[in-house]
Amino acid sequence: MSHATVSISSTTPGLVNAHHHLYSALARGMPGPRSRPTSFANMLQLVWWRLDAAHDLDSIYWSAQLGALEAALAGTTCIIDHHESPRAIEGSLETIQRACGEVGVRVRTCYGVTDRWGDDGTLHQKVSPLSVMTKGAIAGLAECERHLTAGHDAMVGLHAAFTCSDETIAAASALATRHGVGVHVHVAEAVDDVQAGARLAPYATNDWLLVHGVHLDRDLPGVLVHNPRSNMNNGVGYAKPTTRRNTVLLGSDGIGSDMAEESRLAFVRLREFDQTQTPDTVAQWMENARDLFPAARTDQVTWRYPQADSPWHAAFTTAMRVEQVAVGGVVIVDDGTTTRVDELEVRTKAAAAAHKLHQRMETVSS
Repeated sequence: MSHATVSISSTTPGLVNAHHHLYSALARGMPGPRSRPTSFANMLQLVWWRLDAAHDLDSIYWSAQLGALEAALAGTTCIIDHHESPRAIEGSLETIQRACGEVGVRVRTCYGVTDRWGDDGTLHQKVSPLSVMTKGAIAGLAECERHLTAGHDAMVGLHAAFTCSDETIAAASALATRHGVGVHVHVAEAVDDVQAGARLAPYATNDWLLVHGVHLDRDLPGVLVHNPRSNMNNGVGYAKPTTRRNTVLLGSDGIGSDMAEESRLAFVRLREFDQTQTPDTVAQWMENARDLFPAARTDQVTWRYPQADSPWHAAFTTAMRVEQVAVGGVVIVDDGTTTRVDELEVRTKAAAAAHKLHQRMETVSS
């Protein structure tokens, strides 16, 4: 009796993470906040702003390499990164570029310019729009310009309107215009940034990357990056991306690098909001990211699942495994591990860097 041969694998183009924070890959196991956060802004002060202030170039390198490695293992070949390390600004973007390049993952990065750190290096306790551009913001803009001038794939970054002065927002917009790129910025992620729409409206253009938009009170030109897992984790609300006029993409906001898993969560959260929606909607968000990062279409991910290219299979199947990843024709993942860097070495050295990073966090005032 003969049986037809059925393939157990299939291929797709590379996946794109449209908003990542590679510097957060070493956050796992970090010390808890010194007191219980009472709001989103308070959590930023107590946790995430202490983390980014504790980074040095060594920890930035290992965090980016670990994040890129885990992205590659999950079939994500292109990352749009948003970086912040206020005590290690100069050279930070080149460090991320090098770390990702060694893994073989494509990255488009920026420095998230902010005025939240005063000229004396201390964190502003008042979280609200500031009136004067700080030395930190000037240094962040200079880092963006260095990376762009060097010819790297990059954008200009802003942290969020509520931690930037009007002068800083205007300067970032002008820098992006001079280089013909967009601005990558968190927008109205929580109620603390509800004024973002009004403050960014004079500057935003169609090539801006608007991240979150949960509490955005108006239409803005630009592409909207939806981060459902992060929004749920932070308790900031649902962005209702299908109600926006903007083209929608998906990002992880630094919580992992597995965009297939992010898309599955995005679908069930979308269905909870609107039961008429189908997996095709989220599949389109994933495809939209390839429009923004078209090199992903030349990459090839082989999955140990026969219909990984079907939205209706991908949305409901957690057992799909990545067998091989090729970026620009070069195999960077094969037989379950990376080929250009040693996975065990990266994880070991990243763990050591994380330990030092967490120790430095204890010296950062909040």
